[in-house]
Amino acid sequence: MLSHAFLIQVSASGAAVAALVGLAAWARIARPLNPLDDQTARFLLGEEFPGKPIDQLWVATDGAGALARAGASALVLCRVGDGYVARQLPWAQALSAAFRDGRLTLDLADVAAPKAVINLPAWPPKDLAA
Repeated sequence: MLSHAFLIQVSASGAAVAALVGLAAWARIARPLNPLDDQTARFLLGEEFPGKPIDQLWVATDGAGALARAGASALVLCRVGDGYVARQLPWAQALSAAFRDGRLTLDLADVAAPKAVINLPAWPPKDLAA
Protein backbone atom coordinates (compact mmCIF):
# COMPACT_ATOMS: atom_id res chain seq x y z
CA MET A 1 0.00 0.00 0.00
CA LEU A 2 1.27 3.47 -0.90
CA SER A 3 1.60 6.10 1.76
CA HIS A 4 0.48 9.70 1.38
CA ALA A 5 4.08 10.91 1.74
CA PHE A 6 5.19 8.76 -1.20
CA LEU A 7 2.35 10.03 -3.41
CA ILE A 8 3.16 13.63 -2.49
CA GLN A 9 6.85 13.09 -3.26
CA VAL A 10 6.13 11.47 -6.65
CA SER A 11 3.65 14.24 -7.55
CA ALA A 12 6.11 16.98 -6.60
CA SER A 13 8.90 15.28 -8.56
CA GLY A 14 6.63 14.93 -11.60
CA ALA A 15 5.65 18.60 -11.40
CA ALA A 16 9.32 19.63 -11.12
CA VAL A 17 10.27 17.53 -14.15
CA ALA A 18 7.37 19.00 -16.15
CA ALA A 19 8.46 22.53 -15.19
CA LEU A 20 12.05 21.81 -16.30
CA VAL A 21 10.87 20.35 -19.61
CA GLY A 22 8.70 23.43 -20.16
CA LEU A 23 11.62 25.74 -19.34
CA ALA A 24 13.90 23.89 -21.78
CA ALA A 25 11.27 24.12 -24.54
CA TRP A 26 10.77 27.84 -23.89
CA ALA A 27 14.54 28.51 -23.91
CA ARG A 28 14.87 27.05 -27.42
CA ILE A 29 12.51 29.65 -28.90
CA ALA A 30 14.69 32.01 -30.93
CA ARG A 31 14.20 35.72 -30.53
CA PRO A 32 13.21 37.41 -33.77
CA LEU A 33 15.98 39.39 -35.45
CA ASN A 34 15.36 42.59 -37.29
CA PRO A 35 16.77 42.62 -40.83
CA LEU A 36 20.19 44.19 -41.13
CA ASP A 37 20.40 47.73 -42.37
CA ASP A 38 23.43 49.83 -43.25
CA GLN A 39 23.83 51.32 -39.78
CA THR A 40 23.41 48.03 -37.89
CA ALA A 41 25.82 46.21 -40.20
CA ARG A 42 28.46 48.93 -39.73
CA PHE A 43 27.99 48.76 -35.95
CA LEU A 44 28.32 44.96 -35.79
CA LEU A 45 31.37 44.94 -38.06
CA GLY A 46 32.92 47.75 -36.02
CA GLU A 47 32.43 45.70 -32.85
CA GLU A 48 33.96 42.57 -34.35
CA PHE A 49 36.79 44.25 -36.25
CA PRO A 50 37.82 47.38 -34.35
CA GLY A 51 40.29 49.56 -36.19
CA LYS A 52 39.33 48.22 -39.64
CA PRO A 53 37.88 51.11 -41.65
CA ILE A 54 35.09 50.03 -43.98
CA ASP A 55 35.62 51.23 -47.54
CA GLN A 56 32.34 49.91 -48.99
CA LEU A 57 29.40 47.96 -47.61
CA TRP A 58 26.77 45.82 -49.30
CA VAL A 59 23.79 44.66 -47.23
CA ALA A 60 21.81 41.63 -48.40
CA THR A 61 18.45 42.35 -49.99
CA ASP A 62 16.74 40.16 -47.35
CA GLY A 63 18.72 41.72 -44.48
CA ALA A 64 20.24 38.38 -43.45
CA GLY A 65 23.87 39.31 -44.11
CA ALA A 66 26.35 41.88 -45.30
CA LEU A 67 29.70 42.10 -47.03
CA ALA A 68 32.16 44.94 -46.53
CA ARG A 69 35.47 45.81 -48.10
CA ALA A 70 38.19 46.95 -45.71
CA GLY A 71 41.35 47.41 -47.71
CA ALA A 72 42.57 43.99 -48.86
CA SER A 73 40.08 42.19 -46.62
CA ALA A 74 36.44 41.27 -46.96
CA LEU A 75 34.39 41.40 -43.77
CA VAL A 76 31.40 39.07 -43.84
CA LEU A 77 28.31 39.12 -41.63
CA CYS A 78 25.85 36.26 -41.95
CA ARG A 79 22.91 35.06 -39.89
CA VAL A 80 23.47 31.81 -38.03
CA GLY A 81 20.70 30.70 -35.71
CA ASP A 82 19.42 33.66 -33.73
CA GLY A 83 22.53 35.81 -34.18
CA TYR A 84 25.14 36.95 -36.64
CA VAL A 85 28.58 35.54 -37.35
CA ALA A 86 31.40 37.81 -38.49
CA ARG A 87 34.34 36.46 -40.48
CA GLN A 88 37.26 37.94 -42.41
CA LEU A 89 38.67 36.66 -45.68
CA PRO A 90 40.84 38.00 -48.50
CA TRP A 91 39.10 40.48 -50.80
CA ALA A 92 40.18 38.52 -53.88
CA GLN A 93 38.34 35.47 -52.56
CA ALA A 94 35.15 37.48 -52.04
CA LEU A 95 35.47 39.04 -55.48
CA SER A 96 35.76 35.64 -57.16
CA ALA A 97 33.05 33.92 -55.09
CA ALA A 98 30.25 32.05 -56.83
CA PHE A 99 27.22 34.19 -57.70
CA ARG A 100 24.10 32.41 -58.95
CA ASP A 101 20.43 33.35 -58.86
CA GLY A 102 21.10 36.47 -56.81
CA ARG A 103 23.02 34.58 -54.13
CA LEU A 104 26.69 35.16 -53.36
CA THR A 105 28.20 32.06 -51.74
CA LEU A 106 31.40 32.66 -49.77
CA ASP A 107 33.50 29.74 -48.52
CA LEU A 108 34.53 30.66 -44.98
CA ALA A 109 36.53 27.45 -44.29
CA ASP A 110 35.25 27.43 -40.72
CA VAL A 111 33.69 24.47 -38.91
CA ALA A 112 31.21 26.69 -37.06
CA ALA A 113 30.16 28.61 -40.19
CA PRO A 114 31.38 26.79 -43.33
CA LYS A 115 29.82 29.17 -45.84
CA ALA A 116 27.95 32.43 -46.01
CA VAL A 117 25.16 33.01 -48.48
CA ILE A 118 24.32 36.66 -49.10
CA ASN A 119 21.47 37.76 -51.37
CA LEU A 120 22.63 40.64 -53.56
CA PRO A 121 21.19 42.13 -56.74
CA ALA A 122 24.51 41.74 -58.61
CA TRP A 123 28.11 40.71 -57.97
CA PRO A 124 30.57 42.20 -58.43
CA PRO A 125 28.78 45.57 -58.30
CA LYS A 126 29.27 47.94 -61.21
CA ASP A 127 30.26 50.80 -58.86
CA LEU A 128 33.08 48.74 -57.35
CA ALA A 129 36.20 50.83 -56.87
CA ALA A 130 39.18 48.71 -57.85
